[in-house]
Amino acid sequence: MSYFSPAFQKFFRDLSRNNNTEWFNANRAIYEKEVKQPFAAFVDEMIKRIRKYEPKMAIKASDAIFRINKDVRFSKDKTPYNTHMSANISLYGKKDKSYPGFYIQLSHDKVTMFGGAYMVEPDLLLRVRRYIAKHLKEFSAVYKDKAFTKAFGAIQGEKHKKVPPEFAAVADKEPLILNKQFYFMAEIKPDIITKDKLPDLLMDYYKAGMKMSAFLRAAMK
Repeated sequence: MSYFSPAFQKFFRDLSRNNNTEWFNANRAIYEKEVKQPFAAFVDEMIKRIRKYEPKMAIKASDAIFRINKDVRFSKDKTPYNTHMSANISLYGKKDKSYPGFYIQLSHDKVTMFGGAYMVEPDLLLRVRRYIAKHLKEFSAVYKDKAFTKAFGAIQGEKHKKVPPEFAAVADKEPLILNKQFYFMAEIKPDIITKDKLPDLLMDYYKAGMKMSAFLRAAMK
């Protein structure tokens, strides 16, 4: 089944041109019917499918979905609303952005998926690096996996400019150990949003990133 009608994308197309409280309030009924409710049903379906591979995950859609209202306290862009819907499907949902999960974002102009570890605290980062150092061949095999590279290309993330002394020797063999983040992403065209096969396609991307997510989770234990 298709979770979204063309009204989903039209809402965000219009919101991107009218990102203000007055317009949003005037169109709140459309948001509730065409955006919020179907997105919650869609995320519930994705959670159900992913739980087959991660049986310990017990979250609900409300635990994964981010608010459409933006936090503008530290942003130069003071427009009040995000022009997309997004959810982080993981053991901890939206509460933990360091734990490797599967982030989905739908907007009027694209579908975006993220996996891996994005906001990594210093103690977790040290664990990940030490784990990589002890499992260089396994790490290399995972990010060079054909399904992974086809779906996501490569591991991304900000890097340390200076090599931590503990990892200087390892960095020559595996430069990715200098990363502060270990995430991967893909974007696809938005016409898939209204198609029945949207969940199936996103699960293909989830499966392509499973080995890397599992590696990073093991590293964070």
